[in-house]
Parts: sequence; structure tokens; C-alpha cells
Amino acid sequence: MTKTPLWTPSPEFVANTNMARFHRFAAERAGRDFADTPALHQWSIADPGSFWDAVWDFCDVIGDKGGRQSIDGDKMPGARFFPDAELNVAENLMRQRGLGDALVFRGEDKAEDRLSHDELHQLVSRLQQALVKAGIGPGDRVAAILPNIPFAMAAFLAANSIGAVWSSASPDFGAKGIEDRFGQIEPKLIFAVNGYWYNGKWIDLLAKIADVAARLEGTKTIVVVDYPGSEAAMPEVERAVGLADFVSGFTPSEVGFTRMPFDHPLYILYSSGTTGVPKCIVHRAGGALIQQLKEHVLHADVRTGDKVFYFTTLGWMMWNWLLAGLGAGATLLLYDGSPFAPSPEVLFDYAEAEGMTLFGTSAKFIDSLHKADVVPAKSHDLSTLRTICSTGSPLSNDGFEYVYSAIKPEVHLASISGGTDIVSCFVLGDPTRPVWRGEIQGPGLGMAVAVWDEAGQPVTEEKGELVCTRPFPSMPLKFWNDPDGAKYHAAYFERFVNIWCHGDYAEVTGHGGIIIHGRSDATLNPGGVRIGTAEIYAQVEKLPEVVESICVGQDFDGDVRVVLFVRLSAGAVLDESLEKRIKQQVRQGASPRHVPAKIVAVADIPRTKSGKITELAVRDVIHGRTVKNVEALANPEALALYRDLPALRG
Repeated sequence: MTKTPLWTPSPEFVANTNMARFHRFAAERAGRDFADTPALHQWSIADPGSFWDAVWDFCDVIGDKGGRQSIDGDKMPGARFFPDAELNVAENLMRQRGLGDALVFRGEDKAEDRLSHDELHQLVSRLQQALVKAGIGPGDRVAAILPNIPFAMAAFLAANSIGAVWSSASPDFGAKGIEDRFGQIEPKLIFAVNGYWYNGKWIDLLAKIADVAARLEGTKTIVVVDYPGSEAAMPEVERAVGLADFVSGFTPSEVGFTRMPFDHPLYILYSSGTTGVPKCIVHRAGGALIQQLKEHVLHADVRTGDKVFYFTTLGWMMWNWLLAGLGAGATLLLYDGSPFAPSPEVLFDYAEAEGMTLFGTSAKFIDSLHKADVVPAKSHDLSTLRTICSTGSPLSNDGFEYVYSAIKPEVHLASISGGTDIVSCFVLGDPTRPVWRGEIQGPGLGMAVAVWDEAGQPVTEEKGELVCTRPFPSMPLKFWNDPDGAKYHAAYFERFVNIWCHGDYAEVTGHGGIIIHGRSDATLNPGGVRIGTAEIYAQVEKLPEVVESICVGQDFDGDVRVVLFVRLSAGAVLDESLEKRIKQQVRQGASPRHVPAKIVAVADIPRTKSGKITELAVRDVIHGRTVKNVEALANPEALALYRDLPALRG
């Protein structure tokens, strides 16, 4: 355990945080003082109705709260929060007016755009009118194949303003992957972009749009949107219409907001696993809104006028999460393209130019910066930056130290972890508490998070299953096409009765923090001992020769042996010397049980569209099993590199 924290907020810093203000607000509500955030957390899970009621008021949620805070509060699934409430998410996100920036965009190809709050209202108004004319109403699905551009957020707001249900995919999804998702939910209308830039190359999408249209015959209208700064011919699709024609004749007016029940469907996200057609996860409007506002305002300390950035696509839940920043009064900074084109400093150029206050990214991006010896602290003015968020996979100990040594010594580093399943976090940052090397600071307020052993008993400083023992508002409403809830129940509640089992292998630390050791379904079990893959990656990727790695368990000789695949840097060779150093590093940094039995060099590592490496897919391939949902992968061709390897036969 590290003896001293990497960062401790000063009393002045703490006093200015929204979390400190909420401490006082909640104390007045509860009629008691809270010594610190852990004490506040205990109250939030002991009296969840009062806690979420306080969040509603503190975050100034717009809507009719109704009389009841919750019903069936002991049932999971089954609990309902604010069962009498009515609200509209778009109304909450569009509360700002005036000429200040609502959305700022920068593209890899140097395209730039910005929308003031008034301009955003005008665009949403025209889109809302066009959607109504196209026959879209409450409950209808509106889908998008769009990059992270301002129009995408405006389209979401317009759809939600009339009670439609949103779903999105990023443009790099293949036609089959889009069909696997949207084919299940049958959208009435799709917004699709004509193309996009990535790594210096223009990717034309007109042929893909035509292919998708042929696969989704039930979609009545496909609105083709030009990428900022581009123009293109229309695809040869009878149901396609250009954006200009779609909104033609509609003049901006006041946006009307249709308030719906708290549990009205807001958007549909998809599981990214590779074991079959993605599950369609339906999220409730009120639950997602109040949970995400809590995280932005309290845990990420987003304030009115802040500039909030998260590197994401519309195929990742962080885009949905980022949206809520508008409700916290922030300007959202959007980026589309490769974060390394034309150089690894491109996002820090953006941060400096716009005065970014929150920089959100993935652990893999931080690791890549570290390996490339990028030192933004020396090259960029990051004086406005208060918070760095990291998610997507566990941030290594070295990653924590790199942030403080090379990006900014005085910054709140918030490693966060949750998932598409809850479109929010179970564990995340707290700007009033210290940051310890390798640890997520603690559970989210209102989230009864614990780590349980195999017998279902809570453990501390011991690895086990990450669970949530009480209901929370952002639990999915349902899975699409799961009328009896069997798939939903099997996904989260089969392991422990009335307990959410998230599928993460985790550990509660002596500081009250959390360490995520990887997905529990990908946990290695050599000799019956459970090992988290993240512990191996943290050691292996310290070596300069290793760009990245993926580790799986191979059934062998009546047991499971650890197999490590490594992608090496240019010029590096996996010889006996490097193998020895890899094993030594793992042995010393983790334990002898973590040492891989086999190490194999590969040219590429398969990953999902959201950038997560796919251990389960690799495990299936090396065992000769079919990977059922290759459309979930960004680079499915990489799977061939793992098939029938001589090195794994003996």
C-alpha cells in the first residue's frame, strides 16, 4: 500500500467544490452533520429516498417530482424511484440560453464549429418540427450513425423533446453490426453521416448507408447529414433525404418539451460482448438524468461555465454520459477522429485553446502517451484543467503516476468505472478526498457498492465480485425483446439473489477505495486461484518493447494455463531474453502465480468498437470455438492471428 497519496486537495480547493456544498445541503436535510464523504455515502444508501430527493433539488432537476420518492425499494429488480414524477431530459439539458457556447467541435481534419445556446435551440426547434412531420412521436425509435459532432447532440435533444427513444452507433460500425443493433429495435428514422475522417483518411459512407437501408426495410426515413466542411452526393436509397431538405420550410421557434414519466425509455444502448447478438439495454429517462447529474455536479465537480471534454464516439456510453454536462451548465467540447493525428499532443492543443476544465479519456490513451514520452506539462498551458477522468479499463499504477508527473501535478485524477449497463458509474472520483496510486477513490453516492467473496460475504483488502446491494435509479428499465425479463435477470441477478452482480473482479482497499482487477468472466483460474488480467497488463506494459498485451486462460492438461499475447514496438523481437524479462517483471510486480506459461507475439489485438480488448473472443478462438458476434469488433481480422497456433499445442 502506498504510504502517501499522489494528490491531496487543499482546504481552499475542497471548500469551493460542489461536493462540499452538497455536504452542507444534505446535512440540513438530514438534520445531522457528515464528517466526510464516506459518512455522507452511508446516509445515502441507508436512506436512498431522502438522498435522491436531495439530489433532485440540489441539481435543480426541471419537472414535476410527484409525491413519492420510491416504491418497492427493497426489490432488485423491481424498485422504482419517483414513480409519480414527470420530466423531459432535453428540457433539463437545454436550460441555458444566450450567446455563450453550448457545443464546441474540433475534427481531425481541422474542421471547427461552435454552437451558442441560442443556436442550439434554433437547430433543435427545426429538427423537432421535422421529426413531428415525419411521424415521430413518443416511444418511436430514432437512431443515428453519426460521429461526435454538434449535430448529433442536437438530433438527440430534438428526438427526446417529443418523447422519442434514441439509439446510436459510430460510423465505423459495419453494416451487419448496425443491423444487429438497430434491426432489433426497428427505428422509424435514422440520421446517417456521409463520411468521416480518421487517421488522415476520408472514409466515404454512402455505400454503407445504402447497405444499411437494404437491411432495415422498416425504417421509413434516412436523413443524410454532411460531415462538417464536406459535401457529398446522396446514396442511391429511395427513402434517403438530405438534411437541408428534411428541415426545409421550418423556421426556429420555442422548443416544446413533452414531459413523460420518470421511467419512460430515454435511449437504448448495447452490450459489447462477442457471445451473440448484442443485448438492447433500455434506460429510463429520469434514472439516467438524475444519476448523471449527480456524477457531473458532485463527483466530477462540473460547474456553470466549465469546459467539459470526453474522448468518445456515439458507440460508447460515455457519449450519453457527456450529454448530461449540459444540464450542469457546462460547455461541451467535442472531438472526432484519431487522438494521435497528426500528433499525440492534438487533444492537449484543444485543451489549451479552449480552456478545458475536465479532460476525459481512456486508460489506454494515458498508457499510450506514457509510452510515447509525451509530457504535456512542459509543452502546454493546462492551468484551467481541474479534473482528469479515466475509464474504459483499469488505470495502472504507472498510469496514475504518469498523470501527476507528466500532465499536471495539481489535478484531480478521477479513475471511474461503471458500464453501459447502468450508463453511469459504480465507483468514481471525489474532489474532497486524496488520490492514492492505483485506486479509484470510492463508491458513488447512493450506490451500495461492496466486494463479495464466493460465499456472498463482504471482504476488504481481498479480491472478489463487485456487487451493488441496494437499488439505484439508473438500473436498466428492461432489455428490448425480453418480455418476461429472463435475460435481464440472468445478466445481473442470477449469481446472488436480489443483488446486482456486475461482473467485475475488484478489491476494497484500506483507504476505502476500489481497485478493479478486470472482468470476472475473463478472470484466470490456474490451479483454482483467481487472477485478474489487469494485474498482468500493469506489469507487462511497463516494458518499452511491449505496446500492449492481452491475456487469457487456456484449458490444458486438466487445468488452466495463463497465455499472454504481446504486440511489440517497432524493431522489438520476442526472443528468449525478452520472454525472461517479461516473466521476471510479472513475478516481481504481481506474483509467481501470475507468470504466463506461454508468451506469443502477435501483430494486432482484437478490440470492441469502444476500444476494449476482447479477452473472451481470443479465448474462444484459441479453443476452436466460434466467435458469434464479430460485428462487435473494430478489427475482426485480428482474430485470425490467434487461430491454430503451434505454440499453444504443447
